[in-house]
Amino acid sequence: MSCSNKALKSLGTLRGVFGAEIDQIENKVLVSHTDEISRKEISEMLLSLGYPELETEQKIDDDEPSVWGCAL
Repeated sequence: MSCSNKALKSLGTLRGVFGAEIDQIENKVLVSHTDEISRKEISEMLLSLGYPELETEQKIDDDEPSVWGCAL
């Protein structure tokens, strides 16, 4: 199973996640979710799968979208 397939399958098991996109060219993941799951929970799941959250110079609130990068 490729990095992206495993991540999508794992994200699909999380309550509150209703969509995810993986850009293999940019090595980024965008997750769409409800308030049933926190950004921290998604971040922990993706980190365990090799997708660390990308650093940003701006402070990001919990309600804002986040981008994770795939460590291939």
